[in-house]
Amino acid sequence: MNEKKNKTKKETVPENKAKKETDPEQPEQIEPATAPNVQTGQPPVQEEESLRDQLLRLRADFDNFRKRTQRERNELFLLANESLFLELLPVIDHFEMGLKSAEEHRIDRSVADGFRLVYNQLLDLLKKFNVTPIDAVGKTFDPHRHEALTHLPSDQPAETVIEQVRRGYLMGEKLLRAAQVVVSSGSPENKESE
Repeated sequence: MNEKKNKTKKETVPENKAKKETDPEQPEQIEPATAPNVQTGQPPVQEEESLRDQLLRLRADFDNFRKRTQRERNELFLLANESLFLELLPVIDHFEMGLKSAEEHRIDRSVADGFRLVYNQLLDLLKKFNVTPIDAVGKTFDPHRHEALTHLPSDQPAETVIEQVRRGYLMGEKLLRAAQVVVSSGSPENKESE
């Protein structure tokens, strides 16, 4: 009798299993490791690799966006500073002319010292933002940094800057304003012999 019970149990298990597989109300059970995604139709391993690849690309895009935004902000900052300094340089030029005129006309020393103090503060402000003057006198003429107003015969060798009419400035390595200079054309004796 026990054998009959065991037989009926064995028989009933496959019937139940078969019933579950064919029963339309019961969803089909598939192992999770190989079940395709309902939305994409891809197996989970491929979907995971696809999502990982998407994440890496998204991270790279965001990193590139962040760097580009920082670079654009720095360029905008430099451009705004450049415009401001270009407007400020004529004021400094007038200070230099005023100080030179004060020395020539021997005005009160305390007044000249006061103007020199303000002038030095302006130069310190420029240095703070990496704006430096170009010293041209005695140097070889450089068309990338100097603007030649004229050539004059002098005792200096040809193509040497003999006078600076207006000072030039660099902002970092970039030319902010070229120096206006007078360039030597060589000895006057050489010009006469030619």
